Amino acid sequence: MLDFSVTFFFTLINIGVLFFILRAVLFKPVSKFMEQRAAKIRDDIEGAEKDRAAAKQLLLEQEKIRNDTKEEAGKLIKAARSQAEEQAELIVARARAEADDLLKRTREQLLAERRNALALFRAQAAALVVSASGRLLKRELSGGDLVREAAALLEDAEDTL
Repeated sequence: MLDFSVTFFFTLINIGVLFFILRAVLFKPVSKFMEQRAAKIRDDIEGAEKDRAAAKQLLLEQEKIRNDTKEEAGKLIKAARSQAEEQAELIVARARAEADDLLKRTREQLLAERRNALALFRAQAAALVVSASGRLLKRELSGGDLVREAAALLEDAEDTL
């Protein structure tokens, strides 16, 4: 029985010594390593969550910038269209004014040409009438008679036209 108790006692001492040695050499470093690893994982998770939140914020900002850019582009296009329409209206107004001016000058020119043609016609008609009258009367008329006769003939001709 003594053998049993001494062996038992030495076994308990061996187990105790082994426990303290393993605890000092193995358990404490492993525990410390596990705590560091757990802390690193927590930090990584927190960093990932912060990065995710930052990415989400950046995404929201990018969408806002995109929407603002779309809105600004729409405004620029609208302004460009408006300016183009104004320029088109201005060009059309200028063209109409030039056409009206050209038409007015053409009418004035035609009227002047008509007056000149009518004056030439009157002069030629008066000369022809005087010549014909002179032949008929077989005599020559004086300058004053000629003018009076021509004026009378022209008035008669205008009344019939």
